[in-house]
Amino acid sequence: MALEAEIRTALSALSPTSLEVINESAMHSGHAGDDGSGESHWRIVIKAPELDGMTRIARHRAIHSALGKDIIGRIHALAIDIQ
Repeated sequence: MALEAEIRTALSALSPTSLEVINESAMHSGHAGDDGSGESHWRIVIKAPELDGMTRIARHRAIHSALGKDIIGRIHALAIDIQ
């Protein structure tokens, strides 16, 4: 399964009403953290009622927790936009 699909599946635990998973790896080709996989830099744009009322740090922790150590361990950079 491609990493994008794994990210989408993992974040479904947060019951998002809107979710974009954007691979930004091509923009960082040759930079630090580029492992040549084409799956090193990601942006998540998410709206999920489960994140409402949480502090920014708590939201990010919830997203990292939903993704799990395996997925997080394969990502060099993760930008998170919460709507």
